[in-house]
Amino acid sequence: MEQLYDNYVAVLVGAVVGVLIVGGALFANFLLAPRLPSRLKSLSYECGMLPIGRNVTQVHFRYYLFGILFLIFDVETVFLFPWAVTFLGVGKAAFFEMVVFICILGFGLLYAWKKGVLQWR
Repeated sequence: MEQLYDNYVAVLVGAVVGVLIVGGALFANFLLAPRLPSRLKSLSYECGMLPIGRNVTQVHFRYYLFGILFLIFDVETVFLFPWAVTFLGVGKAAFFEMVVFICILGFGLLYAWKKGVLQWR
């Protein structure tokens, strides 16, 4: 039981050290960063030229859909790679679980394809 608590103590110490490092960096930034606001600094940067038009643009929601689809298949790769490395040692149950996982993601891809999300217009 003591070994279990030793593992948690290491995690707790790591978390506290991480919070202290991030907090220290934010505090140092607050103290040391120069703050001289000017109108020129608030302009958006366009290759050294003065900006033309508005600096706020609307982004079409299709970009977000492509981003979400990328994340879904990126997560699939993260789960699939360790499974492929240990494929021979994991057994039949893990194989069928991964087949179900891939099928669910495949149906999601087919649904997105059927709805026309993957067509760039």
